[in-house]
Amino acid sequence: MDLFYRKKGKGAPLVIIHGLYGSSDNWLNIGKRLAERYTVYLIDQRNHGRSPFSDEHTFDSMKEDLNLFFEKHGIEKATLLGHSMGGKTAMWFAADYPEKIEKLVIADIAPKDYMQLKEDSQFYLHQNILLAMQDIDFNEIEIRNDVEERLAEKIDDQRIRQFLLKNVAKDKKTKRYKWRINVEVLYENLDEIVSGVNKNWLEDRIPITSYPVIFIRGMKSRYILPEDEKLIKEIYPEATIVDISDAGHWLHAEQPEKFMKAVMLCC
Repeated sequence: MDLFYRKKGKGAPLVIIHGLYGSSDNWLNIGKRLAERYTVYLIDQRNHGRSPFSDEHTFDSMKEDLNLFFEKHGIEKATLLGHSMGGKTAMWFAADYPEKIEKLVIADIAPKDYMQLKEDSQFYLHQNILLAMQDIDFNEIEIRNDVEERLAEKIDDQRIRQFLLKNVAKDKKTKRYKWRINVEVLYENLDEIVSGVNKNWLEDRIPITSYPVIFIRGMKSRYILPEDEKLIKEIYPEATIVDISDAGHWLHAEQPEKFMKAVMLCC
């Protein structure tokens, strides 16, 4: 798959991989700052942003998308910065292609099966979000605010609604609004997205010590819990875990200065 990307700066390569519902657009400010020291590649993962849509959305397929991206752009070795779903893609890729990893920076996601959290599972949150997105009939949408009004009927959190609205774009042919993410396919593959990278899958690779690893955690987020620290150390015994106070899951947008400081500890 030929991924859409943005390229900025000069220096050693650094690839930024966004999370679910995200795109390279969400990382432009961070990318610009990192471009002062690196050649920064901001990619759109499959079924997101301006990259092609596909019926397949697995971490194995996203790992291979990234491998092809490295080959196409002549990247022999790079630092990977992945957030949430993008962090899972980064961990998956790094485990299979360690020789291509300079450093691994994982933002607010742990190498665990999030489906096992039962009633606290992220699966139900994302299921509700994707169902709400599928229910939007864009034939009835005249302005972008109409989309938020309909999302508000099923999604209480305004921050989530505002984030989702960044995926609304006008179709060049029909002139009507549309989603810039493949909502139906993401819904069909939600089990895979939520479960993702876990210790069982990494078992034959543990311990992983061939490249530096840093986990950055938002202290208002529940994606990396205190008990996850032991799991992280079992897989990445030399990993550094950095906490950012007053930040939730979208820590790079909520606390950009603290996030940049944390990234630079590794990079």
